Amino acid sequence: MNFLSEPRKWERFFWPILASALLLALWHYSVVWSGTKVFPSPREVLNGMGDLLRHHVLWRDIVDSLRRVAAGFGAAVVLGVPLGLTLGWYPAANQVVNPVMQLLRPISPIAWIPVAIIFFGVGDRAAMFLIFLGAFFPIVVACISGVSNVPSVFRRAGRNFGLTAPQLLAKVLLPAALPQILIGLRIALGIAWLVVVAAEMIAVDSGLGYLVIDSRNSGKRYDLVVAAILMIGVIGLVLDLAFRRLEKLRSVRWGFRFES
Repeated sequence: MNFLSEPRKWERFFWPILASALLLALWHYSVVWSGTKVFPSPREVLNGMGDLLRHHVLWRDIVDSLRRVAAGFGAAVVLGVPLGLTLGWYPAANQVVNPVMQLLRPISPIAWIPVAIIFFGVGDRAAMFLIFLGAFFPIVVACISGVSNVPSVFRRAGRNFGLTAPQLLAKVLLPAALPQILIGLRIALGIAWLVVVAAEMIAVDSGLGYLVIDSRNSGKRYDLVVAAILMIGVIGLVLDLAFRRLEKLRSVRWGFRFES
């Protein structure tokens, strides 16, 4: 088998399934051989997940986590994309704003938890604020970089066709920068999903992050802890795959679309 060649259709499903099966087998026999009474086996985790579903807990926590991510990430997109496009379009403005942004960007959103609780209290708004902070800066940086890297010939061609500045931005620069912007959105969504789990362990009383910490504190139900952790990973994978599908669209892969 040539690992450098494009995988065949059946291989795209076979190898991930085989790897997952081997991981489950390793997990099962590690629990059996170690004789641990603390860490659960795959069967115990499956039974725990069934308990959560029967008591209508798991779906409610999933919906709460996704709702917070949608609100915080959506606000970051609505504010971050226009700001990033503007700063990329006007380098002089970027030079003014960039030092402040570079000062705030490396600060972990988790470090803002005490500040968020002071301003918003314990609840959804604090978690959404932390998600917003985690997603906002990667989106802005991706938009700035995407617009700055658009070949100058695209801009000159748009001006030669009589496009105004807003039309040039909407019909030329944005489509051309879209691949890099989507990469930034994908990274920001991954960060948002990480942040919501951490925020729910401290700032709210529902969601998958809360389920992890509550299961640990209430009777040390590690089967529920691992079930919630696995669900966090599965949802994160689904969100990432959705963005990967967007990146494969023809107009996005070309990085430019012609409009009449």
